[in-house]
Amino acid sequence: MENKSNNKVKLRIKKDDSVKVIAGDDKGKTGKVLEIITAKNKAIVEGINIVSRHTKPNAQNQQGGIIKKEAPINISNLAVLDKNGVASKVGRKKDTEGKTVRFSKKSQEIIS
Repeated sequence: MENKSNNKVKLRIKKDDSVKVIAGDDKGKTGKVLEIITAKNKAIVEGINIVSRHTKPNAQNQQGGIIKKEAPINISNLAVLDKNGVASKVGRKKDTEGKTVRFSKKSQEIIS
């Protein structure tokens, strides 16, 4: 999904959201979003999609060796958890002050 115009793509998932993996090898696991990569439509989630990287010794890592770290996962494979811990779709609506907020479509609660 490439954004050809200069408009910003509105994603339903933001940094620090709690999400549940709904497809893939880590299906059923939950974690916190550490980073969103909008250009690739992917997110890095804490403890999800762990890969092993072989690294040479350098200034930051003097030992070198095999390092385990999170790899990006497609946003379509994630669902936002509401306050009750239930995975649901995210909608947008105006609150009483006219500000756009995200809400859980299952519980109708506002997601902060």
